Formats: sequence, structure tokens, C-alpha cells
Amino acid sequence: MIEVQIDSIRVSLTNQQRVVVLKEINADRYLPIWIGQFEAEAITIELQESEQKRPLTHDLLKSVIGALGGKVRHIYINDIRNAIFYARIVIDVNGQTIEVDSRPSDAIALAVRVKCGIFVSDAVMANSSVTPEEDVDLEEEEEASDERRVEKRPSAREDETIDESKLSAFADFLNSMEFDDEDEDT
Repeated sequence: MIEVQIDSIRVSLTNQQRVVVLKEINADRYLPIWIGQFEAEAITIELQESEQKRPLTHDLLKSVIGALGGKVRHIYINDIRNAIFYARIVIDVNGQTIEVDSRPSDAIALAVRVKCGIFVSDAVMANSSVTPEEDVDLEEEEEASDERRVEKRPSAREDETIDESKLSAFADFLNSMEFDDEDEDT
């Protein structure tokens, strides 16, 4: 199991779908998972510590687990089949471990509320994660900067140029993601 944390929640500009980006704690690997609008909002509300007048569904789930004497140990994104991610909510109830099947988005929304760890299986990380390109050595960048610089575009600043090498890792990351109209958690 590999521990991850929420790096960001992004919105696709082309189709308004959301993606939660998980980052491996001790490495530079990222796992993007498409999620629904409401789950993205539920995660964001908790991360921003926004007060809600009434409990949301994930707050209710947290309360029910607690009222039944359970404690969420962690969540575990354990599989991916046919581009669909699967997760388990691991709960301790009176010394007994119970695993509940869940969509990753719901499991993550619960995890941020109960402040438990988020883990991903080694196989899922190996098959579905992305790693940004290594940073170019400063000396090499200076030598090649003239070749990579794009001449100025029309802008408010006359001296503005864009260094494409700084954008390459981001471009590679976006190119590795599939933008299709499938349902969430795919």
C-alpha cells in the first residue's frame, strides 16, 4: 500500500468534469481520478473548512459510523478495472475490521472528514499514476534556453516570452489523461 494525499481538484475546461489528483507522500507520482461534481464539491468544502448549515451525505456517513461504535482506519483505492477505480473504506468496530466497498470519490470525501489516511495499491499506482519529467539541470537550461524560447506573442508586456520547457511536464501530464464522457470514478 502506498500512502497518498490530495494534491488538487481540477476542472476540465472542455467538459466541466472534475479530477482529484492524489500525490504519493514520499515520491513524485500522481494519480488522477475522475470524480463527479458533487463529490468534488464535498471534498473541497471539507478541505476549505467551510461551515455547512446541515450535514452533507459524507458528514452523515461519518456520524453513522461513529454512532455505531466504528472508527474509519483508512481508505484504500485497491483496484482499477475497465478504467473504473474501486476503493474500500476500512473501519474498526470493537476490534473487528470491516471493509466496505466504495467509489474512490466518496471514500476520499469521508477520509477528509475523519482525517484518516488514503492509500493506493501498488498495482494501481504502477499502472495508472503519472510522473512529471525530471527538472532540467540549470546549466543545460541556460545553454538551451534560446532554442526553447518562443518569440513574443501579442500581450500587454513587450518583453514577454514563454519558456516551453517549463510547461513540458504539465503538458505531458495532461496528454496522459483521457478526456472522455464516461461517468465518474473512471
